[in-house]
Amino acid sequence: MSARTILRRLFDAAIAAADPALCVPPALAELTPPGPGGRLIVIGAGKASAAMARVVEDAWAGPLEGLVVTRYGHGVPCDRIEIVEAAHPVPDAAGEQAAARILAMVSKLSPADRVLALISGGGSALLAAPAAGVSLAEKRALTSALLKCGASIGEINCVRKHLSAIKGGRLAAAAWPAPVLTLAISDVPGDDPAVIASGPTVPDPTTCAEALRLLDFYGIAVTESIRARLASGELETPKPGEPRLAASSYRLIASPRQMLEAAAVEARRLGIEPLILGDALEGEAREVGKVLAGMARSCGAHGFPAKKPCVLLSGGETTVTVRGQGGGGRNTELLLGAAMALGGAPGIHALAADTDGIDGSEDNAGAFIGPETLSRARQLGLDAAAYLVKNDAFGFFAGLDDLLVTGPTRTNVNDFRAFLVGVE
Repeated sequence: MSARTILRRLFDAAIAAADPALCVPPALAELTPPGPGGRLIVIGAGKASAAMARVVEDAWAGPLEGLVVTRYGHGVPCDRIEIVEAAHPVPDAAGEQAAARILAMVSKLSPADRVLALISGGGSALLAAPAAGVSLAEKRALTSALLKCGASIGEINCVRKHLSAIKGGRLAAAAWPAPVLTLAISDVPGDDPAVIASGPTVPDPTTCAEALRLLDFYGIAVTESIRARLASGELETPKPGEPRLAASSYRLIASPRQMLEAAAVEARRLGIEPLILGDALEGEAREVGKVLAGMARSCGAHGFPAKKPCVLLSGGETTVTVRGQGGGGRNTELLLGAAMALGGAPGIHALAADTDGIDGSEDNAGAFIGPETLSRARQLGLDAAAYLVKNDAFGFFAGLDDLLVTGPTRTNVNDFRAFLVGVE
């Protein structure tokens, strides 16, 4: 079996472990039926939300209604729950309209009603409901600036929550006094409920002051009105202990750790020793690639921290500080940095991909590298260093025909990375 085939099998095992069809049904046991005269309203947002909604429809025998919003191309046909598609990672009018409708659906409910919230990665951009006095254009500009400057997902969401009418616990507060059960699929390092999709149904520990400090730290300009409202605390989010969130409960049903453990099981089945480095590796993508390359070289040369044949597995979410005009995402940039650091070292192959099937700005999930990556590139006139400078890892791997294209997976448990050592 080729190294590339092995890597793809590990990736497929990771995706299968986060399939909503597998992880949603057991969690529905926690959903109590509505009281007399009450309704079950299903809402949600994220790249997995439509697939989650389909599973809920299939598993729940009683009446239900609702709306979820997912990324363009990630929809799944449903009969009773409306599916809306919108833009990600920069929000658009479709997401804004869907968020407003979701807020309206959960407003003026009674204790007899029940709200089921299906939340997954990507929900923050898809639930685009700007706070009063903040325009969608301002949120789009801020989101774009934060994505380009290298801010972490937690930092981005801190800012977005404080400029939103729905994030940071505001959705659950709007549903009060109806009980809210949230089923969440995590795509963030640490699985923090307040960070996944900007935590629309959980209390927010971050503050307006933190959001303002982040904007200043990254040199991102905002209007004087927004600055003044953040400085005054006018845009503060519901905090732990908020009475309107007392009826809310939360269940994490899939996580990056689970997908890495599933890949490790598949590796052992194939006779390869897995080593899980962690599910929350962060940092500049190209630099993380160099670190992972160094560890893989150590395994090949010294049998440390694992003896070959082995595979180093990791998850998390790196960042890319965009300085060039190229295309691609954090996984392809990580691999380009790794390939340059490996310099053609024998017996080392790698795959890095986003588990939602879309890495950054293009239509690929990620890419592959191997010992021949740089030599093949030179033969084709592809200068790896030049492509890295202009943030065009997509163009580099497209030129090599080494992209991984899966289409939308309809789940999202962050990035998957596998460095395979000792298999040709």
